This record gives sequence, C-alpha cells and structure tokens, in this order.
Amino acid sequence: MDAPIASAAVTAFWSGSARELIATPTQRVVAELARHQVRHFRTNEAAQSPAWEESVAALQAALAALGPWAAEWHVLFEYPMLRLGMRIDAMVLTDRAILVLEFKRAQADLSAFRQVEDYALNLRDFHDGSRLHPIVPILVSTGADMAYNQVPLFWHAVSAVLQCRPEDLAALLADVTARIGVPAVALNSAHWLAGAYRPVPTIIEAARMVYAKHGVAEIAAARADQKNLHATTHAIWGAINAARAAGEKIVLFVTGIPGAGKTLCGLNIAFGGDDPDGTFLTGNPTLVHVLREALVRDAVDQGVSRREAARRMLTKIQALPHFRNDSLLHPGRPPPERIAVIDEAQRCWSRDYAIRKTRDKRVVLTDSEPGHLLDIMARHQGFAALVCLVGSGQEIHDGEGGLAEWGIALAGRPHWRVVAPPDALTAGDPRWRLGDVPNPVRDPLLHLDVAVRQIRSVEAVAWVDALLGGRPEAAHAIGQRCDPLPFLLTRDLAAARRGARALARGNRRAGMLASSGGRRLRAEGLGAELPHMDEAAVAHWFLDSFPPDVRAANALEQVATEFSCQGLELDVCLLCWDADLVQGTGGRGWVPRNFRGTRWQAVHGAEAVANQLNTYRVLLTRARYETIIFVPAGDAGDPTRDPGVYDRIAAHLRDAGVP
Repeated sequence: MDAPIASAAVTAFWSGSARELIATPTQRVVAELARHQVRHFRTNEAAQSPAWEESVAALQAALAALGPWAAEWHVLFEYPMLRLGMRIDAMVLTDRAILVLEFKRAQADLSAFRQVEDYALNLRDFHDGSRLHPIVPILVSTGADMAYNQVPLFWHAVSAVLQCRPEDLAALLADVTARIGVPAVALNSAHWLAGAYRPVPTIIEAARMVYAKHGVAEIAAARADQKNLHATTHAIWGAINAARAAGEKIVLFVTGIPGAGKTLCGLNIAFGGDDPDGTFLTGNPTLVHVLREALVRDAVDQGVSRREAARRMLTKIQALPHFRNDSLLHPGRPPPERIAVIDEAQRCWSRDYAIRKTRDKRVVLTDSEPGHLLDIMARHQGFAALVCLVGSGQEIHDGEGGLAEWGIALAGRPHWRVVAPPDALTAGDPRWRLGDVPNPVRDPLLHLDVAVRQIRSVEAVAWVDALLGGRPEAAHAIGQRCDPLPFLLTRDLAAARRGARALARGNRRAGMLASSGGRRLRAEGLGAELPHMDEAAVAHWFLDSFPPDVRAANALEQVATEFSCQGLELDVCLLCWDADLVQGTGGRGWVPRNFRGTRWQAVHGAEAVANQLNTYRVLLTRARYETIIFVPAGDAGDPTRDPGVYDRIAAHLRDAGVP
C-alpha cells in the first residue's frame, strides 16, 4: 500500500512522518505540492517544481541517513504563515525541537536569513504548540560556504539561524538534536498539529489583508483570554445593516485602551463591506501616508500601475481635514461614501478651537468638527453611518474636544441614532462622557479592553496607566506579575541602539521615538526628527528596511515623535525620555515642562498637563514586543540637562519595576 500523503487535519501541503516521507517517491511528493498550489492559488510557477524536487530530495536523504531513531519525526512541507502571507518550505517536528527549514538554490542573502528567522519567531509567538519547545531556523543553501555553522541554542526560545549545504543537512540535524538533548517532556507531533496558529497582524498588515478582502475574522490574539475582535466587528455591522434597512442615520462609538484593536475594526468596516461605500478618515497625516503607500505597493506588485493604484487609495483612506474642507466647499452635495470611519474621533476639534483655528483660512469652520462631520453625512437621503473610533488617553494637542464635543453636537441633532458602550455615557470625567444625547443605545461589545498590540504581556497598558498616573507601587506590582515586563531601562544610548537591534530579529522593525517637546535630546545627537508631514519620509521610515535603506526606522537615526507614530506601531521601540516630563521633588509626581528659549518652564492648565502625559502614553504603547527606555545621564555643566533631574526619572522607572 502506498504511504499516505497528507492529513486532512493539517493545512500544510504535505504532512507525514519521516518514515512516510522516505518511502514516498520524490516526484509523488512534488506532484502533491503542485496540486495544492494550483488549488489554493490557481497557478503553478514553472520554476517551483524543480525547487521542490531539490528540497524534498535533500530532506529525504538527510532523514534516511539519520536512521530509525528519526523515523517518527513529523515532516511538513509548505506550512502557511497566515499573517505573513507566505509558507514555510519545510518543518521537522523532532521529539525535542521544532526545526524550520528554508531552501535556497543559490547563495542566501540577508533577506533569506531574516525570512526563516521570522518564520521561527512567529511560530513561537502565535502557535499554541510551539511555546514550550526550542525552535531552530535552518537555511539550506547550495551556495553556503561551509558545512554548517554552530551557534548557541536556547531552550524555550528561537536560536540564531543555522546554515548548511544540502549534502550536510543530516550532520546538522544530528548535531542540533544532540546539543538540545532529551527533554523532560517530549514534543508530541499530534498535539502540535492540533495547536492553533493565531497571528496578530500589525496595522499595516491588517490593512493589506482587509483591503484584499480577507477580512479580520481570522485575526485573533496569541492568548486565550483575548476578546474576539470579530464580535465587535459583527456588532458594528449588525447596527449598520439595521440602520441601512430602516433608512436611518446612525453614529457608533467604539472605545478601547491603546492597542486594543479599534483600528482593525475600523479598517474592516471601511474596506470589508460587500459594497464600496466606506471610507477611513483620520486627522493623522502619517497614518494616511503609510497606509496608502503600503496598499499602493501591494497593488503595483499585482500589476496595477502606480498612478492608478494611488488614485484608488485617495477615496479609501482620506485625511479628515481634506474630506471636511472639500465637503464644506460644496454645500448641499453629499459625499460619495455613506459610511465614514473616524479614526481617533476624540481628537476632533472643539467648536471654539475650530472657529479660532480657521478664521483666516480658505475654509472657515463655524462649528466643531463633530458638528460639521455629522451635517456633511446627513446630506444623504436615508441611510448614512459614522463609526467613531475613540482611544482613551490619546489627546495630545490643544483643541481636541474628546467625547464631550461629540455629545454636544449630537444633542442638537436628534435625527442621529447613537450607539455606544455604557462607559461612554457614564464616565466620570466630563471630557470622556457623551453627555445628554437623545435615546442612546448601549452596547458593551463596542468597548475593547484587552490590548492586542502587546504580544508578550496583556498588562503592558495597565502598567503604563499606573506609571503615568503616579502609582509606582501599583506599576511595580503589575511588573512582578509580568514575565517579563516588556520594558527595559538604560542610561547608555549606544547600548540602547545595540539592544533594539538585537531584539528586532527576523523582519521585525525597531525605531526611535521621542516626545516633540524633548528639545534637549539634541545634545545626545538626536536632533534628526522624522518630518511627519513628509509623505515620502514617513513611508520610507515605516515601510522600508535597514540595511540597506538608511531612511528606514531600523537604521535608528531619525526620531519619530508622538505625531508621527500615533495610530501606528513598531515591533521594538527605543524611547528617548527627555526632561519635558520629570519627577518633581517632595513627592509631587510627574511635572510636565516646555523648553522655551534657554530654559525649561512648568506646564500649567489641566488640559496641557493631560496632553503632555498622554504624549508619553502614546510613546510607551507603540511597541508590539519590547520598549527600551533611554534616559540621558545629563551634564552637570549644562543647567538644561541637570543630571539630578534625569536620575529621578530613571529611579522612578526602576521603582515602577523596569529592569
């Protein structure tokens, strides 16, 4: 009887034991891989089959050379990595480790090393069965200049990339297995195959997936305690479809802590509907530039001209001020879209600020931004919807009215039906309360309270809240529960850069962040600020890689401020903390300051103080993995860089549990 080719329970193109693989003719395995390729992608590239023949034959030979003790190892070919949109060439599940193999027919370049390491890292973070076993990425290259390299192996982690020639693969597998040794608990391949792979995409990856109509139903968290984003998205669509059927105007408020998935929900509403009547509006120019450029690049890769791709993106992702102004310049004309998603809606301008800010502009505002947006969408006959994404503690600029400004606007527009989570209607802080809106519908599913951005710790946001809220003991207690706390402290900028690069393995991205008020970081050589209004600059910073592109975030040369990074994220952040937020003497807690002329001055006014604290809240919650906090040593000869001031900041961070 022929050996079985694949199990229906797994998603790899081929799955079976090493014994089964060795007993199956190479061409039959390749034919099965090709069949799956055509079924899934309706294509079979001519160059793929010869590459499969070489990789299958190489692995068959290596496993046969190891003998009977490796016969029950499990082998998978073309295992899909949903989040990356790619597939692992091959995997070998031994009794003690997960081996991730990438085959290259020539000398492997840096991108190949990054790719296979990225596969291994994503298995560790997002696959249930991979967290308790060592994972070893292996690059098998015909152009390798050595039999194989030996690097340290780490238990419960991902080793550095090993490289070998195909003919030396057996020796490498034997060496790796011997060095790992026999584990206390053997890796059970059946349990591994039953484990779920639940990737958490970045905002950019999510935009690409949703725009390609994959939706976010498959976007789940790496932890079992995560509230399903699909439930919130389903609740939004349910309310929208009911309003459409009734011909009503509806405004929904989706609230959540930083990194809880509000933008993922918003992107799915703007892009994921059955009809193209949604748009994503944001006042954050960096988010506009980066998302547009990422989607344009994807379209170009699919054969669409860059000009045509850019034209398409103009209506799907729009700068809120441009949408607002264009609509006001054409009074009475309804916008093309019946569904508008407002990103960071709490940052919309208050009435007083909007009038003052535009009194000498081409387009003069006569009401708050919420008021104007509601009136613009109300031009539609019958159905129209606004979906307002609201982030707590994200106001960073004067004039941002919070939920209260939306409540004021809605109080005078009773034809809008309001759906909001209960906290938005009962919050103690007036700035965070909708107020007396007519007949609101309460839906608790519209609040997201668990962070999905921070992969390693569900409590990172709570720790930031305790730190900035002046509760170091509570922050320390949270840090004790985390294993480990995803924040690190250093007083050495060179060490911070080395650490960020070491943590940003594979294709993960590191970048430097700092407050826009951190004026004295220039003395540390950190004066090169990313211009957040420059479309090309922000696209290179967020989307390109170093090496070779020195404009990329990974180069750790340009510093992005809160205005550049809000709404986006990095895998690893290097946060440079200046003396614009310091620990006061005598137990005064955090003291925000502005640098004016030649000296620091204390910030006055409740809104200005809150905005400065929120600036650091934004900066501290951008990382998906670790944040390295660099606090300068200062200079005793420079009164604007008092070492004692920086020492108090560092001491407070240590007291709050930062190692």
